[in-house]
Amino acid sequence: MASERVVLVTGASSGIGLATVREAERRGHRVYGGTRRPEALAGFGSARGRILPIRLDVTRPEEAVRAVAEIIRAEGRLDGLVNNAGYAQYGAIEDVSPERWQRQYEVNFFGAIEAIRAALPPMRQAKSGTIVNVSSVGGRVTIPFAAPYCSSKHALESLSDSLRVEVAPFGIRVVVIEAGPIESRFDDRALEEVEELLHRPGPYSPLYGGAEAAMKGDFQKGKKPAEEVARVILNAIEAVRPKTRYRVTSMARILIPLRAILPDRLLDVAFRKSLKIPRRI
Repeated sequence: MASERVVLVTGASSGIGLATVREAERRGHRVYGGTRRPEALAGFGSARGRILPIRLDVTRPEEAVRAVAEIIRAEGRLDGLVNNAGYAQYGAIEDVSPERWQRQYEVNFFGAIEAIRAALPPMRQAKSGTIVNVSSVGGRVTIPFAAPYCSSKHALESLSDSLRVEVAPFGIRVVVIEAGPIESRFDDRALEEVEELLHRPGPYSPLYGGAEAAMKGDFQKGKKPAEEVARVILNAIEAVRPKTRYRVTSMARILIPLRAILPDRLLDVAFRKSLKIPRRI
């Protein structure tokens, strides 16, 4: 078993986040599960005292600072930060309101920045630490009608590449997880976010049916349980020299390399076919 680490996981109340705190506990680490929902804290702890719930809304910078300060007071160190909090806002670029665009970035991108800013000082002082940013296939391959989500993950990927070089002199490692379809409530929430658009008259309404079918069909192929992502995250934290990127699911391992070699026009045709988008309306 690897030596005990102290790890903070954001968005820990469900899906990949919850699977990660459970996997961390199983491996003997002390893990703080950050969640913004007070009702999710009840019964969240562990009989062995290694899963410790902590209130953390990543859109509130002061909560990230407070959460890390609490962990340092209790543990004296923070060895790992897993930036997992996030959700997917789908819809045509024109249809998604400015408020929804802003909320998407507040959670998926700026929330990760605030958690990183809070975690870096103690990691820098200890001259060690691992920051794991949970991205997506969508962070490398932009899917039509998912621009808010994909662009926020593209931004997270770019941030990670810069951060990895900036903090390396302090002994801090930065890892990106690029996951394909995962079994969780993530897709349910994404559909809730876009439900209004699916039934609202507008220029894109004839296109949403095909997009919705693809999101439930082609884009769900090869779906894996959240526990598989959790194992990869913990492997990265425990590794002596982790990879800069880990791809989880066959979709991630196939589609991301293909994107690097396929011409844009050919990829456009493939997406139009999958989403059943006509050449002209």
